[in-house]
Amino acid sequence: MGKVVLVTGVARQLGARFVAEIRRRPDVDLVVGVDVQPPRGGAAVPERLDDPDAAEYRFAQVDLRRPAIARVIAEHQVDTVVHLNVSATGLGSTGRSAVKESNVIGTMQLLGACQKAPGLRRLVVKSTTGVYGSAPRDPAVFAERTQPKNLPSGGFAKDAVEVEGYVRGFARRRPDVSVTVLRFANIVGPAGDTPLCEYFALPVLPTVLGYDPRLQFVHEDDAVEVLCRAALEPRRGTSNAGTFNVAGEGVLLLSQCARRLGRPTLPLLLPAISWVAGLARQTRMADFSPEQLRLLTHGRVVDTTQLRETFGYVPRYTTAEAFGDFAKGRRPGLLPPERLTAVADRLAGLLAPDARHAPPGTDGPTRPDRPTRPTRPTRHRS
Repeated sequence: MGKVVLVTGVARQLGARFVAEIRRRPDVDLVVGVDVQPPRGGAAVPERLDDPDAAEYRFAQVDLRRPAIARVIAEHQVDTVVHLNVSATGLGSTGRSAVKESNVIGTMQLLGACQKAPGLRRLVVKSTTGVYGSAPRDPAVFAERTQPKNLPSGGFAKDAVEVEGYVRGFARRRPDVSVTVLRFANIVGPAGDTPLCEYFALPVLPTVLGYDPRLQFVHEDDAVEVLCRAALEPRRGTSNAGTFNVAGEGVLLLSQCARRLGRPTLPLLLPAISWVAGLARQTRMADFSPEQLRLLTHGRVVDTTQLRETFGYVPRYTTAEAFGDFAKGRRPGLLPPERLTAVADRLAGLLAPDARHAPPGTDGPTRPDRPTRPTRPTRHRS
């Protein structure tokens, strides 16, 4: 018998993509998708997979906040659970309180069902680098064991902190289960649907005056591959149990992101941008949460050494490449990147010093293009 994998959050883009990919793996026999509603809209439908050798797929419409999830796990004899339903936003018009209940209460119910499942062998939980927070006195780089200066005070990041606490408690109670927590940086790609992707879709990007934060991204292809490797048996010489930061190599400044998108920026004082963020949330233009505002003020960078050396995976996309692929799928901004590049190159050429240096012993560079005044011959008195 191959693996029986239960996946939560399949109505979202990442969950649907993961289901389609894990079904293609040869050692998987059955994939059970769970969500409060079936996939629709922009998410890929996991049932539609043109591969005769793909694993069987079944969908169970279950709210994780209800005890019915235990029945689904027992009915299908699930041995691997991949929990992707920890999210910053809800489906449809779900409010913040319902999102928090789904993240925290739903995870508690799921872990309670997993604890009673004797055949469970592996648990994978999607988390976020937001658990480190964003503060002015943060270290330059966060490792997995680094304690944040200030814990997140609310929002999705706080939900993720609570979820990770419950997962650690489960790992102590069920030491026979291999537990993996994946802290993803901001996931981007052609089909990106995260709150930060909504921010970058604005025609003008409001920024905090005087700040240019460092950001990291992970491509959705790398995110799906990391999830697949965490759900399956580890390769020889690697281990997929533990907590891992997942991000592409390198960083981008917020100003660099804006230039790549062709979006002009609007620097504002912090009180003003907080008002703009509240207006954006009320009009549903973008989910500009306070935690996202802190990220766009102070930034956040994580170390991925454990991902490469222990987990055994090197992301295919760097941070710049992942964001570049995301930018290709966006509508062109008010300032096309090609024009911005041409203007920047022209300004650099005008402002750059003369490349021809003066020879030693002279006061300045020579100008061979300027004709020299002929010297008058010296007259000698006879």
